[in-house]
Amino acid sequence: MELNTRSKQQSSNSKAKAKAMAKIVEEEEEEEEAEDFFSSSECGCFLCATKQPDARLRRASLADFFRELPYCDGGGGSNDQSCAAAVAAVWRAAMAAPDDPELPSLGAIRCMSLLLARALADAAWRRRGDNARVPYYAAHAIGSYTIRSAAHAELAVAAGAVRPLAALLGGAMTWVEQRAAARALGHLASYDATFPAVARHAAEAVPLAARAASTCVADVYATFVALPPSRRPRYQRELMACGGADAEDRKAEEWASQLQCWSLYFLSCLASRDVSSHAMICQDAVFLRELSRMWGGLANGDSPAGVGLLRLLCRSPVGRAAVAACRDALASLCDLAHSSDDWQYMAVDCLLLLLDDRDTWHAVADATAACLVDLVEIRQLGPRRRLGDAIASALLVDDDHVRGRELGAEAKKAIGSLRELKVERKEREEAMPRDELIKREILAKEKKRQGNDSFLNGDVDKAIDLYTEALELCPLNRRRERLVLHSNLAQCRLARRDADAAVGDATRALALARPANAHARSLWRRAQAYDMKGMARESLLDCLAFAGAWLGRRRRDKHTTRAAAAARGASPKLPYCVARMISKQMSLTGLFAGVAMSGDKVGGDDCMPRCSEDGDGDDEDDKDDRDDDDESEGEFAGNSATGLKICTSSGREPVIVTGDAWRRLARMT
Repeated sequence: MELNTRSKQQSSNSKAKAKAMAKIVEEEEEEEEAEDFFSSSECGCFLCATKQPDARLRRASLADFFRELPYCDGGGGSNDQSCAAAVAAVWRAAMAAPDDPELPSLGAIRCMSLLLARALADAAWRRRGDNARVPYYAAHAIGSYTIRSAAHAELAVAAGAVRPLAALLGGAMTWVEQRAAARALGHLASYDATFPAVARHAAEAVPLAARAASTCVADVYATFVALPPSRRPRYQRELMACGGADAEDRKAEEWASQLQCWSLYFLSCLASRDVSSHAMICQDAVFLRELSRMWGGLANGDSPAGVGLLRLLCRSPVGRAAVAACRDALASLCDLAHSSDDWQYMAVDCLLLLLDDRDTWHAVADATAACLVDLVEIRQLGPRRRLGDAIASALLVDDDHVRGRELGAEAKKAIGSLRELKVERKEREEAMPRDELIKREILAKEKKRQGNDSFLNGDVDKAIDLYTEALELCPLNRRRERLVLHSNLAQCRLARRDADAAVGDATRALALARPANAHARSLWRRAQAYDMKGMARESLLDCLAFAGAWLGRRRRDKHTTRAAAAARGASPKLPYCVARMISKQMSLTGLFAGVAMSGDKVGGDDCMPRCSEDGDGDDEDDKDDRDDDDESEGEFAGNSATGLKICTSSGREPVIVTGDAWRRLARMT
C-alpha cells in the first residue's frame, strides 16, 4: 500500500516537474521569438521595454522611450542606438498589431508626429547617420495605426500629424515619403471624427494630392528608375527589398502605383464628405483631363481609381460643369465605356449624370452621343441593370431640353439612328404580322450568306453593304443574328484598316452579348482595332477577356464528343496569336512604358482563331433567339483549328506574360 502511494507521489511530482520545464521552455521560445522580431531594429531600449514582464514597469519604460526618442540626435535612447532603427521597430509593431491600443496610448503616435516635424525643420539632423529613413517609417507607422482605428486617428490629429503629412505630400522630401504621407492622410480623412481636422487643410492638401497623382509616375521614373543604381539614393534602395536593379525597378513601379492610388483615395474621401472640395479638385485642368486614365495598375478591385473620383465630382453642379467643359475628360470616359475594364459601368454612370443635367446635356451629348449609341443594347453591366435603356432615355430628350442649341453633325446622326432603332423601328416591327417578320429574317440570313461569300472573294466593300442590309432587315428580337452581323462588320472594318468603325461595330456586338462583353470573336476583333489605334491598355483588356472566354468555354463545353476532346488535347491552350498580343501590350501598358506606338500593325500571326458561335459566354435563354452554327462566320477565322499557332515549349521562343495581367487572366480561367 505504501509502495503504491509512494509511486503515485513520485508520478505526480514528475508530472509537475515536466509541466514546469515545459513552461520554462515555452517562455524561452517566446523570448527568442521576440528577440528575432526586433533583432533587425538594433534598438535595445525599445526591446527591453517590450520584454518587461511587469505591465506597470513595461508601460512606464515605453512611455519614457517615446518621450525621449524625438529629441535624440542619432540614438534610440541612452545607448546611442540608431534612431531610424528604433522608428522602424515601432513601425513593425504597428504593422503586426495595428489595433493594439497599448503603444499609441503610451505616446507612439505623438512620437512619430514629432519626429516628422523635426525631420522637416532640421535638415542637418535628417542627414545625420540613418535619420533619412525616419520620416518614411514615422509616416508609415501613423498610417498603419490609423488604418482601422478611429481612436488612433484622433490621437494622430491631436498630436498635430496633419500638417507635416501634408508637407510630405507636397514633396517636401521625396516620393518615398510622399507615398507614406498619402496613405496616412487618406486614413485620417476617412473617419467622421477626424475629417474636420483634415478638411481645415483642404485648401493646401487638395492641390498637393492632385499634383502628386498627376506627376508621381514621371517623378519616380526621373528621380529613381532612370538613374543607374550607383546614383540612386542609398536609403531608398535599402527601403526596397534588395535584389538587383530589376527588383528595385519593379518595387519602384509598385510604389508609384500606390502613391497614385492613395492620393486619389485621399481626394475621394474629401469629395464624398465635402461638396465644397469639388471646386478645388476641378481647378487643375491637367489633373481633370487625365483623371479617368489614372488606374494605378491593371487589376485593382479595391480601388475604382480615377473614374471613381470622377463619378463623385459628377454628382455636384460644379463638378459636372468642369467635366463637361473638358473635352479630353469626356473622350477618356468614352474610351473607358468602350473597354472591358472592370469599371466600365462607372464611366457610363459619369456620362449619364452629365446628360441628366440640362446645363451640361448639350456639350456632353455633342461629344459622346456617337460613343453611347454603341452601348444602347446593353442589358446589365456590373451592378447596373437596364443600362442601355437609361442611355437611350438620356439621349432621346425633347426639344425643350436642348434649348434650341444645334448639335454637331456626328452627334445628330447618332441620335437620329438611335431614334430610328429604339422608337420608330420598334413600333413598326410590333405592328408587323408574324409572317412578315419571318420573311425579313430569311432575307437577312440570305444577305449575310452573300456577305460571307463576298468577303471570302475579297470584295470587302460589297460585304459591308450586304451585312448592313441584313441588319436593316433582321428583326430586333433576333438578338443573336444581329450580334453576329455586327461582329462580321467589325472584321470587314479591320480589313479596310478602319479602326474606329471596327471598335464601334465590335462594341455593338458585345453590347448584344449575354452577359455583356462575353462574345469572344468580338473581343478579339476589338483588341486588334485598338492595337491599330495605338491604345495598348484597351487592347490588352480585350485580349485578357477573350483569353478567359476562350479557355473557359473549352473547359465547360459539355457537347463536345470524346474523340474531338481527345484530338484537341486534355487541357485547353491559348492561341499563340493571342498570347503574343498580350505580351506585346503588356510591354506597353506598364506605368513607366511609353504611351506612343509608332504605327504598329497586326502581324500575319494575329489572325482570328476559329471558334464556334455557340458557348462564347452568351448563355442566356432567349425564346426569340437561336444559336448560329459555325458557318455563320467561321469563314472569318483565317485558318483552321488544326492550323492554330499555340503556345508550346518546343520549337518556339516562349511568350512571357507576367504581372497583374497574368494574375487577372488566372482569375478569369
